[in-house]
Amino acid sequence: MTRRFVGRSGSVYATDPGRPAQYGAFPSGDSVQFAVVSRHATAVSLLLFEHPDDIEPDVEIPFDPDTNKVGDVWYCRVTGCGTGTFYLYRVDGPYDPESGQRFNPKLGLLDPYAQALTVSETIGYSVGYDRSSPRLDLEASKQGNLSHVPKCIVVDDEFDWQGDRPLKYPLRECVIYEVHTVGLTRHPGATVTHPGTFMGIVEMIPYFRQLGITSLELLPVHEFDPNENPRYNPETGEALKNFWGYNTIAFFAPAARYAADRSPGAVVSEFKYMVRELHRAGIEVILDVVFNHTGEGNELGPTLSFKGLDNSLYYQLEDDPRYYRNYSGCGNTLNCNAPVVRTFILDCLRYWVVDMHVDGFRFDLASILGRDQQGVLMEDPPLLDRIAEDPMLRDAKIIAEAWDAGGAYQVGKFPGTRWAEWNDRYRDDVRRFWRGDPNLTGNFATRLSGSADLYHEGGRKPFHSINFICSHDGFTLNDLVSYSHKHNEINGEGGHDGHNGEYSYNYGIEGETLVPVIAAVRNRQIRNMLATLFLSIGTPMLSAGDEMRRSQKGNNNAYCQNNELSWLDHGLLERNAPLVRFVSELIQFRRSQPVLLRDEFFTGRDTSGSMLTDVTWLDSEGRPVDWRTADGCLCVLIDGTEVETDGRLSDDLFLVFNATTIDRDVILPSAGRTWRLVLDTAAEPPADIFPAEQRPEISGLSYRVPARTTVVLVDAVPH
Repeated sequence: MTRRFVGRSGSVYATDPGRPAQYGAFPSGDSVQFAVVSRHATAVSLLLFEHPDDIEPDVEIPFDPDTNKVGDVWYCRVTGCGTGTFYLYRVDGPYDPESGQRFNPKLGLLDPYAQALTVSETIGYSVGYDRSSPRLDLEASKQGNLSHVPKCIVVDDEFDWQGDRPLKYPLRECVIYEVHTVGLTRHPGATVTHPGTFMGIVEMIPYFRQLGITSLELLPVHEFDPNENPRYNPETGEALKNFWGYNTIAFFAPAARYAADRSPGAVVSEFKYMVRELHRAGIEVILDVVFNHTGEGNELGPTLSFKGLDNSLYYQLEDDPRYYRNYSGCGNTLNCNAPVVRTFILDCLRYWVVDMHVDGFRFDLASILGRDQQGVLMEDPPLLDRIAEDPMLRDAKIIAEAWDAGGAYQVGKFPGTRWAEWNDRYRDDVRRFWRGDPNLTGNFATRLSGSADLYHEGGRKPFHSINFICSHDGFTLNDLVSYSHKHNEINGEGGHDGHNGEYSYNYGIEGETLVPVIAAVRNRQIRNMLATLFLSIGTPMLSAGDEMRRSQKGNNNAYCQNNELSWLDHGLLERNAPLVRFVSELIQFRRSQPVLLRDEFFTGRDTSGSMLTDVTWLDSEGRPVDWRTADGCLCVLIDGTEVETDGRLSDDLFLVFNATTIDRDVILPSAGRTWRLVLDTAAEPPADIFPAEQRPEISGLSYRVPARTTVVLVDAVPH
């Protein structure tokens, strides 16, 4: 049945049911097929707008429940509109928070499948309850929100990919670089034409290639409300922001404010261009995705999409359904294992892989994705299994932050054998070892060799451990050796926010200092931890700017600081050029040694203790380590014989990690070997690391390893 509508502009729209093969909005010629899911709605209307800032729709098209609805799907094909159309939904039903329903027909709602949004600076004002009522959220608002909420944009998939495909690097060969899209190039000192944008990332490709990374992991790029933070900087009065973006409001839509081209919908093509150019340069794109909660918050948060479409369907509610289960720490928890939400998440991941060509995902607070509809952790979570086994996602990297804010901690035990995990045990043990904490040598060796205690029995491999010293969440590497305590006062939370267990040390003075002896030890400790990261078996992840000593002045939770505190000062590239060179050479060394890219765990010595195999753990005297008395100076002999990748043979390596405050004369393994020096973190640059053709030969039976120093030697004898 065809219906006709005349808009306020005089535009004529014809409608028919069409076919709801896909959820969202899909253009075809001069028509668009719309489809949205709501189980408990009594009425659904489509609002079409002429301009992105219109506060009244050009036309409102009600869906006929007899002809425009099948099951829980409301759908309609509209002729007279196409690519570039602005739209929202209006959904009616009971407003009864005490029963879990929050329908409000006064509100315009975002399509959960919208692929692009217009820019709005007042999103948080889109609430569904009466702010002036003493009954708080129990009384529905009689005010509309069309002056606050962004509009959805109909987008087509036209783009010249020029033959681009995802790169499919094995995890064991990857070097991940975690970065914020804006923070990378927004600083005034950044020498880019398009600061703080996807185009700015493209301009950084020569630097990425110089550094040697393989994979760019972007903090959330999906649409969110940057102005949702109600706090102010107590020192300056400046309004604080949501800078990191971990409060998604549109999971299919890249943030329009991250585009250099601000014309409506242009962000989609710009994101695709970025991916294509990164792939052309040999660099993967991994997205940090936040499916555990949304930016709608708790019962007092805004109503933007899911909450108004069908609150009880999309969210986990408490036994008193007025309130939300909060395993995310952000006010709500998506009902991830409800079939409708499970389908939504899988559709979203497929879209980013198939249509946007991304190479993988890091899942924020991924343990939530394994909770059932009552919030209980499941033994075999269907969503996690579907993500791992989905045919379209089989080549995509999937990385879990294997914990949540509700007490779940699954590092080493995340369900299935395909998931990699952020290994916070690696982070903490490496930090504590180099800080000089006692009885950490055994733990350090375990982390260095791939964390077999976490992954071997589960049938996974060393590369499933995503090794990192620092990430966006916590101290930068520079601050890890410059502050013994966090300094978060400017976040407006009284200094109570942020992690308290950083395992940091300032070496005598809190914060920046020019005292030579302190500056020297900090510089060496930074090199020690970077060397450890890239010499460890597993998949290394470097936090952007740690290679040039980026500082947040002791703030370990800069989520709200969209300013120079969080932005990467490109002047550091010149000021700390020797460290950047050190990291670049270190990455190149790692990638040249198949023995460091191994996909199986070390086996160690044979049962008789007489035959050397792939790894031998020694003390500074050349004796097998007594793990009960090991004192923080660890030597590792790695046999590279017959270890091969793509026709490249590995060398034998001798690694020394002296985390003590005592210089050591380390006995070198002999047996006819000739050792050459790769790196010595106690040496002054450029003698701290040598390219292959410049490595000096080491004479004698021992090598002096100063306190707090890492040394790497390579056997110069051909296999």
